[in-house]
Amino acid sequence: MPLTLTAVAAEEILDSRGNPTVRVIVTTDRGHCVEAQVPSGASTGSAEAVEMRDDDPRRFAGKGVLAAVAHVNGPIADALIGHGFADLGELDRTLIDLDGTTNKSVLGANAIVGVSMASARAFAADAGLPLWEQLGIGVPARLPVPHFNVVNGGAHAPNPLDFQEFMLAPLGAPSYADAVRAGAEVYARLRAGLAEAGHATGLGDEGGFAPELTRPEEVLQIIVAAIEDAGYRAARDGIAIALDPAASELGAGGRYRVAGQIWSSTELIAFYEDLVERFPIWSIEDGLGEDDPVGWQHLTARLGQRIQLVGDDNFVTNPSIIRQAISDGIGNAALIKLNQVGTVSETLEALQVARKGGYAAMISHRSGETPDAFIADLAVGSGCGQIKSGAPARGERVAKYNRLLDIARQRPDLPFGKE
Repeated sequence: MPLTLTAVAAEEILDSRGNPTVRVIVTTDRGHCVEAQVPSGASTGSAEAVEMRDDDPRRFAGKGVLAAVAHVNGPIADALIGHGFADLGELDRTLIDLDGTTNKSVLGANAIVGVSMASARAFAADAGLPLWEQLGIGVPARLPVPHFNVVNGGAHAPNPLDFQEFMLAPLGAPSYADAVRAGAEVYARLRAGLAEAGHATGLGDEGGFAPELTRPEEVLQIIVAAIEDAGYRAARDGIAIALDPAASELGAGGRYRVAGQIWSSTELIAFYEDLVERFPIWSIEDGLGEDDPVGWQHLTARLGQRIQLVGDDNFVTNPSIIRQAISDGIGNAALIKLNQVGTVSETLEALQVARKGGYAAMISHRSGETPDAFIADLAVGSGCGQIKSGAPARGERVAKYNRLLDIARQRPDLPFGKE
């Protein structure tokens, strides 16, 4: 029986960086009232769906979202209220057609994705299912390996470190709860180690420490020491390390600035090879810029059989872009962010395209987050086996990890680990 929305409303709230974002509340004819809160990114790909900001310097330095809120309360509500929808795909197609652009620039991706997320919860509530089950893509559900961002740099921290994220990946943990414990214990040991060495332990946007370090090798050495001091094994089958250099932020045209040096794509790839030899790195995200496809092909040829190479800024959760990247031999995994593409249905399609092409996938938060734990359910339902949501600290980050703990307790039969 079709689901009918009886109310669709939005309001302006704050995200974890103190910037405005959108909250959407949806009510159904079956009496369910659900909501969604929209994240926002700082390091973004050029082909991402457009996040609408007001550009009014009198409010929030131009970052207000009243126009996006008005689009939800006006044309989107008018198009959805009172109409029966057979499934989320039909509702999302209505939103896409209403906007009429490929990048959601008329209504704003922050308006559209909020409505899509809330509507997904409405369909789950109507079916009497947990959200993760509603978000299934026809493969077995799985509890994902958490990737804890423990050191921040780049656009996420005011320090001289060029690489954006250094993550712990407890690949060898026997269960999800054990993986969370390992991440928290190493994080605590890392804080102590940084303090003992005289480094600041202030936090970046995603809850990782932001020490005044410059070279990636220095950070990796400190992280390995923290893993071992916490009583764990720093290894690709123990607690591994994942990197997000966010290379699109490091330069353009195949030239990259890292720790004061200018490198070509070939030189940066050689640097990655050296790091992989010396440290237990299992995954590199955005290792080269989105404008460097030939470099990406070389990177994939050199390291694609040894580690995971994740496309983010160059893939932007777009099914057609991911499909082309698979054809071109670029990377071997896709980062998945709901607000990059703008609807839940398109996000699920991106996951299906990656899987069909033999690519892995990792569900991701954004640097500007809220307590909304939608992506935790998405990670389980999609069965992708990987999630990153920042450090094991700060409420908006641990909300996702704690939601996964809830699912693990409720469903101890679900497998854990990357595929």
